[in-house]
Amino acid sequence: MSRLNQEWAFDFGPGMPTEAYIGVSPDTRYDDETGYGFEGNGQVFGRNRMDQQEESSGWEHLRQSFCIPMGMNFVVKVPDGIYRVTVEIGDALADTLTIIKAGESKSVLPYISTIRGQFKVALFTVAVHDGRLVLRFSGAAPRINVVTISPTEETLTLFLAGDSTVTDQPATGYPYAGWGQMLPALFKHDVLVDNHAKSGRSSRSFIEEGRLDVIVEKMRAGDFLFIQFGHNDEKSDPDRGTEAFTTYKQHLKVYIDAAKEKQARPVLITPVHRRYFNNDGVLTDTHGEYITAMKELAVEEGVPLIDLAADSKIIFEEAGIEGSKQYFMWTYPGEYLNHPGGVEDNTHFQEWGALRLAEQVIDQIRKLDLQPLRMYLR
Repeated sequence: MSRLNQEWAFDFGPGMPTEAYIGVSPDTRYDDETGYGFEGNGQVFGRNRMDQQEESSGWEHLRQSFCIPMGMNFVVKVPDGIYRVTVEIGDALADTLTIIKAGESKSVLPYISTIRGQFKVALFTVAVHDGRLVLRFSGAAPRINVVTISPTEETLTLFLAGDSTVTDQPATGYPYAGWGQMLPALFKHDVLVDNHAKSGRSSRSFIEEGRLDVIVEKMRAGDFLFIQFGHNDEKSDPDRGTEAFTTYKQHLKVYIDAAKEKQARPVLITPVHRRYFNNDGVLTDTHGEYITAMKELAVEEGVPLIDLAADSKIIFEEAGIEGSKQYFMWTYPGEYLNHPGGVEDNTHFQEWGALRLAEQVIDQIRKLDLQPLRMYLR
């Protein structure tokens, strides 16, 4: 695969690609030899708004020709690392609406809408851990005109350690979502949100499985580590359970010490509430002493604390017993393809709920004035 100044530069759509760009037509399928192409069970369509005479102008092809992916991903084989991705999207003759996700289901940009004749350029930063950069395009009228991918080290990394309420849920579980997978789209491209949260983990099991070691190995001075555990610490499982005022605090302190040793900034986040209401519409606190213990530790160690438990209580109670279902995985049979029998889940979130919680995290970053993170908010 050719490269342009250490970049992968792709020109999408039918017709001759622009000089020095890699042409991607609607029928370009991924294989390991070329190292790029579309992948999935859907279809890709293409349009070229130029006539043959105009096509000789070369550079205009970048905007006038494009692909329309329907249920397909664009995959590029790249070495593991951090990458800056630039996309250009638009159409000379039609309004467009494009949603871009990276990897399994990470939200990396706000929805991109353009009116007829308008073209927008957007940037985001992603980490690649398995040698494949996967871009998922969807929306009411998606377009791909141009994509460039550049290795970069000029970024501030926000690491996330947590459980299923934070993790990047797989696309096969849609609309399941953790608040951590919605967070990248709320930052400018100067910040990489590297989400290491994993379903079913506690503050203890996350460490014992070596997941904190992976974060510490990548961590640099000035980075941030956001830490949210509690849901699984509360369980009696001997491989995960902790005691609030002893082993829970002790394990959380390991994260704090590890970050400080790398001259990074740890931030504690109280566990988001589950959807359990009393008959009078007041939310039942299922975390109890774990919230108190985390708050004590934040004071003892002098680290910032985002009280997502308090924020989520307000959000869920304002929505009410029935209204709060819109945030959680409460779905009807037949409502979503991935869950034909419906779901009644009071712990995990739909994308809308995960986004509301991610927005609360952003709001607390502002209130706590966590610089330079605050400076890079969209």
